[in-house]
This record gives sequence, structure tokens and C-alpha cells, in this order.
Amino acid sequence: MEIAIYARVSTNRQQLQQNIEQQMERLRTHLGEHSDWHLAPENLFRDDGSSGAKLSRPGLDRLRDRAAQRAFSLLLVTAPDRLARNYVHQVLLIEELSKHGCRVEFIERPMSDDPHDQLVLQIRGAVAEYERGLIGDRMRRGRLARLRAGQLLPWTTPLYGYQLDAERPRDPSRVRIDPVASEIVRQIFAWYTESEPPLTLYQIACRLTRSQVPTPSGRTTWNVATVRGMLRNPGYTGQACGCRERQQSARQRRSPLLPVGAGGSKRPTPPEEWIAVSVPPIISQETFAAAQARLEVNLRMARRHNTAHQYLLRGLVSCGRCGLACLSRERGGYRYYVCRDKGITEVNRARPGGRCQSRFAPAAGLEGLVWQDLSRLLTEPALVTQALDRARAGEWLPQALQAQRENLTRALRQSERQQSRLLDLYLAEAIGRAEFERKRDELARTRGGLSQQLKELEAQAQKQLDLAALPFRD
Repeated sequence: MEIAIYARVSTNRQQLQQNIEQQMERLRTHLGEHSDWHLAPENLFRDDGSSGAKLSRPGLDRLRDRAAQRAFSLLLVTAPDRLARNYVHQVLLIEELSKHGCRVEFIERPMSDDPHDQLVLQIRGAVAEYERGLIGDRMRRGRLARLRAGQLLPWTTPLYGYQLDAERPRDPSRVRIDPVASEIVRQIFAWYTESEPPLTLYQIACRLTRSQVPTPSGRTTWNVATVRGMLRNPGYTGQACGCRERQQSARQRRSPLLPVGAGGSKRPTPPEEWIAVSVPPIISQETFAAAQARLEVNLRMARRHNTAHQYLLRGLVSCGRCGLACLSRERGGYRYYVCRDKGITEVNRARPGGRCQSRFAPAAGLEGLVWQDLSRLLTEPALVTQALDRARAGEWLPQALQAQRENLTRALRQSERQQSRLLDLYLAEAIGRAEFERKRDELARTRGGLSQQLKELEAQAQKQLDLAALPFRD
């Protein structure tokens, strides 16, 4: 009987400690106890330094491909957590292999179809999943302890102006200053604090873009946020600070007409919670302090902190042409609401097709119209009754909303058909596994985006229906 064996370790440290060789030795010993079993060299699979929490492992991929060809009828693994840490993944792999006529046997605890054995498998899978979470928490706390001891860099990628050691990239003692990028950093701080007159963030971004200096991410166009982030980073003074930000769910919306989006955003933590690690300095503390002082002055003088003019509809107006939020602006003593696209500088904009062609809306006139409509609703309740009657008749559910919902539903069905055809091509060996997984992931991301848009449309439609169902009395 043709068999296969599989072994896995999670980290390179376990690999160096010969843990995977111990697994292989135990599997070969068990194999030697059965004279009718035969192991071909190509049916020996192993994953060195691969996490059991994911299915995308080179050795496991080759094993699944060979099992689909029915190259063996038995797979030997030392324990269920070596196959996968997640119980759902364990069941998925066992069922997939069984469909190809391959039985999975764990030598530490041989399994059968007996309900007690299946219960033990479930319990061990749950324990392995819990252990994985426990290991992750221990690693997090260990990294935090090393960070406080100054033995670990808080950077996962090097800060612009520095170079990390290729063999030990998280070692603070091996951080080196990049001779080229560091000069760009010094020049940015000098432009902002020492030039006469001092350059603004926008002017610095424009000058770097015109000079064709690559950005920290390797792009050709600098933006104001990148320059501000560099000026705010205390790492250039020789103090690489960790725990400067924390993750939180999204709270803002891109436009008053749109719901709060999914995902998250980062918020700064108080300076007393930062953990500093020493690195070679690029600029002096005095230069950094001067930059922070000017940034604070600019923050206090920003338009959003302007109390000279009152805008009653601040944050409530959207552009009728492009749908973006409108900003409040003062020009020549007059107040206006302006499409946000007109306030985006050429350095920051990424919208194709040029600027929005909407005009400035006089704030006094727009606020007067809105107040007039509100006053009329309060003095003439019959208008509210008529609006609710129209809502009950379905007139508040725009045809555009219905059409968009139908288009999204049609696109989702088309995506499902594409996934089915992709699977047929893979099973027919018309495409390789790498191409199949890449296109499958693309389709999955597309379906996720379409599903999210459809949920938002359904939520809008439900709000309309809920409003139509409200009772109203004169």
C-alpha cells in the first residue's frame, strides 16, 4: 500500500532544534512496523518554519496535489496539530483527502469513525487552536519586554534615512544611517525650520517631487502627509519609539451621503506610553523641537480651528456633482462651501479626469435656504404627512438605488460563475495551482467588495422602509 508522511514545525528555531527530524524519525519507525506499506521519495512532505494556522504551505500544497492524483491511500502524521492548528482546517483537510481515497492516521492517537475518537479529535483541535492563541499572546508580551529592555527595534520596516542589518533586522545595535536618504531628511528639516522664509509642507513636497527624489515607499510623488509624518517622528533624534499608535474601528465617513466605512484607523497614544529604543541620530534635539513648535503653531492656525466665521452646515454638505464632502472657505470677506476636490492639492490628488467643475456655494444663501425649508416644515405639518404618504407608496426608494442593487446582484452571480469556471480549469489542469490561487483570491476580494456595497444599499433601503412605516398624527 502506497503511503505518504507529513511533518511540520512552526518556527525556524524549532527547525534548528531538529524537531522536524524527530517527527520524521517517529514516522519512519511507525512505517517500519508494517511490511506491506511502501513510501516513495516523492510522497515525503515537510514544511520547515510554516505556521499551522494557515493552509498556504508549500509542503501541504504538494501533498494535496499528489492526493488529488490518488498517488497514495494513507497519510501518516504525528499529531493533529501538525496537520493544522485550527480544528476547521483539520476537518477540511481530512474530508478533502478522504474524497481522494486517502485515509489520515495520527500515530500518537489512531483515529477511527467511532464517535468517541471523533470527539477526541474535536477536543484536540480546539485545544490546539487555544494553544495557538496563547502562543501568540506570549510572543506579543515577549516582544514588549524586549522592546522595553532596548533589545528590539519597534520598526517592522526601516525608517526613511536608516538601514537595517540583513541578518538581524530588529537588532538596534546594528542600525546604520543611510548616507543618501539621511541627507534628504536633514534637508527637509532645514527647509522647514531654517530657510528664510521657511517652506510650507506643501512647498517641501512640491520641491522633492520636482527634484525626482523617491519617496520612502519608492514612488515619484511626495505628499504633505509623508512630510508631516517625517517631521513628527522622534526616531530621527535617536529615539525610535514604539507603541506610538493604537488600532481602532473607523469613525468618520468620506461624505455626509455615505455611511461610516468598515475597517480601522490608527490613533496616537499619549507620549508617556511610548517605549524608546536608542538608534543613531540624524538631526539634533534642537532642530526637532523647532519643527514641533512650528507644527503646533500651524495646527492652531488651521482653517478647521477658525472661529472668525460660523458655518451652520459644517460637515453636512456634499457636492451634487461628484458626491464628495464640501469644505468651508472664506474668500474676499465672503463665506463659501467648496467641493473637497477643489481643495486637494496637485501633489495629493489621485482622482483621474481632472478637478470637479462645481462652483463655490455662497454660505449665507445656502444656509438661508435650508433654514427656510426647516421653518416651513415646522409651521406646516401637512408637508410631513405628504412626505410620509409618498414614502409609504415607495416613492422615496429611488430608481437609481434599485438599479444599482440589481447591478451588484448581477455582478455577484457573475463572480460565482467565474469561480466555478476557474475551478473547472484547475481540475482540468489547464492552469497551475499558483495561478489558480491568485485568481481565486482576486475573485474573493471582488466578491467581498460587492457584498459590502450590497449590504450598504440594503441598509439604505431599509432606512427608507422604516421611515415609511413610522406613524404620524396631526
